[in-house]
Amino acid sequence: MAFIRKKRREQQLQLYSKERFSLLLLNLEEYYFEQHTANHIQNKGGHNERKIRGSLKICSKSVIFEPDAISQPIIKIPLRDCIKIGKHEENGSSRHFTKAKSGAISLLFSQVYFIKEHNIVAPYKIERGTMEYVFELDVSGKVEDVVETLLQLHRASCLDKLGDQTAMITAILQSRLARTSFDKNRFQSVSEKLHMECQAEMVTPLVTNPGHVCITDTNLYFQPLNGHPKPVVQITLQDVRRIYKRRHGLMPLGLEVFCTEDDLCSDIYLKFYEPQDRDDLYFYIATYLEHHVAERTAESYTLQWQRGHLSNYQYLLHLNNLADRSCNDLSQYPVFPWIINDYCSAELDLSNPGTFRDLSRPVGALNKERLERLLSRYQEMPEPKFMYGSHYSSPGYVLFYLVRIAPEYMLCLQNGRFDNADRMFNSIAETWKNCLDGATDFKELIPEFYGDDVSFLVNSLKLDLGKRQGGQMVDDVELPPWARSPEDFLQKSKEALESGYVSEHLHEWIDLIFGYKQKGTDAVGAHNVFHPLTYEGGVDLNSIEDPDEKVAMLTQILEFGQTPKQLFVTPHPRRITPKCKSFSQTCGHNAPLVDSPVSPGEESFEDLTEESKTLAWNNITKLQLHERYKIHKEAVTGIAVSGNGSSVFTTSQDSTLKMFSKESKMLQRSISFSNMALSSCLLLPGDATVISSSWDNNVYFYSIAFGRRQDTLMGHDDAVSKICWHDNRLYSASWDSTVKVWSGVPAETTCPKRHRFDMLAELEHDVSVDTISLNAAGTMLVSGTREGTVSIWDLTTATILHQIPCHSGTIRDAAFSPDSRHILSTGADGCLNVIDVQTGMLISSMTSDEPQRCFIWDGNSVLSGSQSGELLVWDLLGGKLSERIQGHAVLSGAIS
Repeated sequence: MAFIRKKRREQQLQLYSKERFSLLLLNLEEYYFEQHTANHIQNKGGHNERKIRGSLKICSKSVIFEPDAISQPIIKIPLRDCIKIGKHEENGSSRHFTKAKSGAISLLFSQVYFIKEHNIVAPYKIERGTMEYVFELDVSGKVEDVVETLLQLHRASCLDKLGDQTAMITAILQSRLARTSFDKNRFQSVSEKLHMECQAEMVTPLVTNPGHVCITDTNLYFQPLNGHPKPVVQITLQDVRRIYKRRHGLMPLGLEVFCTEDDLCSDIYLKFYEPQDRDDLYFYIATYLEHHVAERTAESYTLQWQRGHLSNYQYLLHLNNLADRSCNDLSQYPVFPWIINDYCSAELDLSNPGTFRDLSRPVGALNKERLERLLSRYQEMPEPKFMYGSHYSSPGYVLFYLVRIAPEYMLCLQNGRFDNADRMFNSIAETWKNCLDGATDFKELIPEFYGDDVSFLVNSLKLDLGKRQGGQMVDDVELPPWARSPEDFLQKSKEALESGYVSEHLHEWIDLIFGYKQKGTDAVGAHNVFHPLTYEGGVDLNSIEDPDEKVAMLTQILEFGQTPKQLFVTPHPRRITPKCKSFSQTCGHNAPLVDSPVSPGEESFEDLTEESKTLAWNNITKLQLHERYKIHKEAVTGIAVSGNGSSVFTTSQDSTLKMFSKESKMLQRSISFSNMALSSCLLLPGDATVISSSWDNNVYFYSIAFGRRQDTLMGHDDAVSKICWHDNRLYSASWDSTVKVWSGVPAETTCPKRHRFDMLAELEHDVSVDTISLNAAGTMLVSGTREGTVSIWDLTTATILHQIPCHSGTIRDAAFSPDSRHILSTGADGCLNVIDVQTGMLISSMTSDEPQRCFIWDGNSVLSGSQSGELLVWDLLGGKLSERIQGHAVLSGAIS
């Protein structure tokens, strides 16, 4: 999948450069500095002297010679194994580290590696013993400089302490970078304007390549110091779709740029030497993208996933990407869960819960007996404690799975060797069993197990991966009995990942890997504690002064694996499984736009059928102003429409309740209960009574049939801000910091008898309550306060479920989605926030340039009224504003 596509890109670059050499031939943390066309002279001065044409590569810890003829092996000589380095003298002798004039370079050494003979990827061949190789450069004038460089690098390689070696090599690298700059002749156009230039390294799996980064008003460039694998990497800013800051070695130094929407494989990954350089470049690109690409958050993807617009696979890809997982960094490679628990049956039964792994537990806690042993050791361990001595994702585990498609990476990681044949990825069932029973094996899976490319399961390269103890050669991966072929295995794995069981439980695994059970006491309770070095913030490398300790720490971090960046600090919401399959076929986000059969004025929105509502929402951006009537002197605060759509009732801050006839287009009644503003109104079922709330602390009941005030409820100590009605119960919110629930007589009565109300519950808040709303079943209530807190209440017990401080000012409106799964709130801060009802998690947030005072929504799209009078249509799943509709000069506060 991601890694395979990445490897194919690199192979295309190899075709561009026509080299067998790659940076994977270097040691970890080694740099490739320069190359020189040269001849390897065998038997110099002898009767059978032979010249082998090729390229001499000078690297920070080795000398590599790549012959032009692919039948000849690539030669790698570690500098630490060199005994003498000098210019070869005509008599064939060489002085100890001499600088005498000659036309060739002589290396005397004790060990050499032979690699890719006949261009076959295989374990490196090693020859030991004292040997001398002579290399003749085409440009003899460069010999002196090359020898000087080799002597300097040799001194670094021979230093006793690893930290001193790293410091000296880094100084040599920085000196080289300082003496060079980006070649402006590489600009695509002479009119390009330079914004910034700095030094950085391009990151690819296991290796980094130093060079110069340059950004102009139209392009991003990277020029490798060594010109490998191509002179310049160029990315057009117009093609960029996503850009992310990354941790590299737990340091805030990485930046990854994507020119695709959903691919994990980026177009370039850069590691900077200074965080400020990274941040500055990010700012330049983000500024360019600001008007082109919408920034996405984990929460926005969560809403799409819950609503069935993202598959489980797609959602996990997005979470990995947002959590700093990258196919360019094997220590932070994307992590996917083991899903299936049955690798023995002849048929895979996805309707049986026993087929699946328990997603609420980490791999290390799936075996009860093993877990007890680990917990016993954990209890006896001094601080800092950890339960697992290895991680669930590391470079070794990634390449364990991918060795058949990426053998050179495995050879690079393991110093030119493949792993022992019996420890290779031989069988799906064996690997799963070892993850369950092994004392130190807790690895999860990678995205390739749920992709379409089977090449990582098949030894198509015919690699010699060794012979197992039973005598059989390591070849293709052994599949479970229920898989007829590698293609069938991947297809059934994908079906399992998207199954109903996994959709219902995937949030539990997300809590462990990306969420609130990743750290702290929740992690301890979930048996999910790994070594402290694997966590973000687990160690401050800048505070470590000892260079040896710092290098050792960084090496351990990179090789051991890293825990993903924590994305969620509260329980992750469940997926909405009952409607997952059909939702995308009917919702406004994906359904085709067709003309609505609903004619304006014929029926209210609430009376539409489900199909008609869908069609209406599909056409919501086509709203046009039909008629305008000015019937109030001040802001309108509430609107209620009769069931047959013939009458409209409105309240206003001018203290009046008015009844307007849509048929006669005339004002029929104007009622004033006091000289204080009215804040909202609603029609009781049967359309016989209108209820209005007032800033004078009262709620008024008006009989339409009798044309008079029917009753007054004096139930609050401050202004009543909003009222709701459901199943003969009245709900009133007030600035006195309460929401009260009242019982009443059936609403259909037409008699002028006064209502009798008893207070059933009082929901107390800390500050003024400005808005409330009920879910469709009348079992939950959402309230919004003056200080920006959304509260979700269980009305069956009159208890609070969640309090979410998600606005920086007064909440103007809040409402449940039709399925009661989510709540949308708008505030004076201009934010539109979506909250998951089950967990109380804020899962989406969009910001408008002015406050949105009121809205209606269908769970996917929103029609809101802005303070300036515009009607705005929002696509919640796409995270964008779809349409602006001119409505009013100034909007007051109601949409119906």
